[in-house]
Amino acid sequence: MLDAKPSEEKAPTKSFVDLGIIDSLCEACVAMGFKSPTPIQAEAIPLALQGRDIIGLAETGSGKTAAFALPILQALMDKPQPLFGLVLAPTRELAYQISQQFEALGSLISVRCAVLVGGMEMVPQAIALGKKPHIVVATPGRLLDHLENTKGFSLRNLKHLVMDEADRLLDLDFGPILDKILKVLPRENRHTHLFSATMSSKVESLQRASLQNPIRVSVSSSSHQTVSTLLQSFLVIPHKHKDLYLIHLLNDNMGHPTIIFTRTVNEAQRIAILLRTLGFGAIPLHGQLSQSARLGALSKFRARSRDILVATDVAARGLDIPSVDLVVNFDLPPDSKTYVHRVGRTARAGKSGKAVSFVTQYDVEIWLRIENALGRKVDEERVEKDEVMVLGERVGEAQRVAVREMKDLHEGRGKKGAVLKGRRRDGGGRKRGRDEMDREEG
Repeated sequence: MLDAKPSEEKAPTKSFVDLGIIDSLCEACVAMGFKSPTPIQAEAIPLALQGRDIIGLAETGSGKTAAFALPILQALMDKPQPLFGLVLAPTRELAYQISQQFEALGSLISVRCAVLVGGMEMVPQAIALGKKPHIVVATPGRLLDHLENTKGFSLRNLKHLVMDEADRLLDLDFGPILDKILKVLPRENRHTHLFSATMSSKVESLQRASLQNPIRVSVSSSSHQTVSTLLQSFLVIPHKHKDLYLIHLLNDNMGHPTIIFTRTVNEAQRIAILLRTLGFGAIPLHGQLSQSARLGALSKFRARSRDILVATDVAARGLDIPSVDLVVNFDLPPDSKTYVHRVGRTARAGKSGKAVSFVTQYDVEIWLRIENALGRKVDEERVEKDEVMVLGERVGEAQRVAVREMKDLHEGRGKKGAVLKGRRRDGGGRKRGRDEMDREEG
């Protein structure tokens, strides 16, 4: 396998035309606000246009989707055919997002996409496949269901395969399903792109199974890369006062689009209620919401009708929410890789952004591991304790309201129209269905 290293002597690429992208697609890039190629696009697109298999290693928010979508669309315009490209993604939200980007970039040729994800009815998806879309974007479990059960659906003429967020696909135990999918896809005349934030041994073995003489394109100097425009800091606080410090921080950043990350579904829902009780425009996003509620939460946040998204790690990977000013790690992530993906929701595409992490007496060891992986000390944020404690009474009342509402939500579980879906019971030895694998790991 060859490595393509960015040359320091070359003048920076000025435009998509320089990369070999045709005029009509360049116009689509301009319409979407892509002024000039990002580093991963500048490295990957010319190689993809030459027909090479590619392994792309890039930090989050680096413009990977356009790096594979543009060459595929250009090849499709040259030789139009149905079921031309397949993109595999780990989560439902990312699959919808990739499809939207394909449709926007390919609007001049009316490119048709079908999205196959769990949690939605199979029949409308099968009807969409019957209309012979050019591009299929799917989570692996649901794709395999359709390959096995949908009459007339076959990918034997597939020309392009993309595995996006490959490390995450394998983290979610999709390995055996991917093996089955790869067995039924054609090897001859197929171009394969594998994109991943990190290169683990699992990703290496997936690469060996699916790519032919690939060239590696890397624009990260380490597997724990964060962009230079991101300001990172942490707050050392007592666990019992986390809510107070959160409200203080949000008061200081009023009106700025913010994502707050929590460890559990319960905490994401509770904080969303707490913030709404205090007058903040907050909306939760987690795996116990229905698929339509999750897509609704994202679209409200994107449209700025809500400026605070309270999320579990379902939102930490790959979601392109263009203008997030602040990321708050209310609960620290379990590992440094997840930290990088969470904070990568801000400071995207050259903009600046801020990430603040709450470190309680129980989190010191995890935080030191994260700093170690980042290879540097993060600045500590100083807050006057008196300014925070003055919020105690108002926040205390809102906490009591949130506890009552959470109790009602849990009691209403499983009923028609309930906010929280029934709890999964996988501890009892039942195998998780494919449909559940692409759900958020709640």
